[in-house]
Amino acid sequence: MPQTAAAAERTSMPEPPKLDHSTPILGPRFEQALVFATQKHSGQTRKRSQVPYISHLLSVAALVLEAGGDEDQAIAALLHDVVEDCGGAPMLAEVKAQFGGHVAYIVELCTDTDATPKPPWRDRKSHYLRHLQQAPEDVRLVSVADKLHNVRSIVADYRELGEGIWERFAGGRDGTLWYYRALLEIFLQGKRNRLIEELERNVLELEYMVQRP
Repeated sequence: MPQTAAAAERTSMPEPPKLDHSTPILGPRFEQALVFATQKHSGQTRKRSQVPYISHLLSVAALVLEAGGDEDQAIAALLHDVVEDCGGAPMLAEVKAQFGGHVAYIVELCTDTDATPKPPWRDRKSHYLRHLQQAPEDVRLVSVADKLHNVRSIVADYRELGEGIWERFAGGRDGTLWYYRALLEIFLQGKRNRLIEELERNVLELEYMVQRP
């Protein structure tokens, strides 16, 4: 019997790609981390906006996965701000108990302080930069995903609001530009990847926009 057009189309379609063994499998731990992050950051928003804070954590986790990160790194991406913003050192112990030592290690190195009240902004950022210089690649991937999403948001908001956005930042205009330039220089010293390259493009764009008359 002659094939129908639909049948012919189905038989000519290529087989779906086989799962690469390097593809991260996201299981119950990732789902647990998603619920954990949503609950801990409940009610928090991005700087002076109505955007739920969980949107940032989801974006960072997505960037980590798209760049080849594994489940531990994706979980750490979801939890990278939970120590700083939701309980300090006791929260880090809770992360370790629920998600393991490797996740807790990444989260700890992505945290610029666990103290309350927080130390002065410049001191915290300088401390983070010093630790980042020595951080291993698995930590750097989560860190660069975090910083990339932040600077993307700054660029987009600057296009819309202009100089008024700097009121949101403890470091102001000059401090924020210094920090992202310093971060970029550290990331460029290590192994380059797609996130570092995009971070570089966004930092350069932000610097250009700010300097433009």
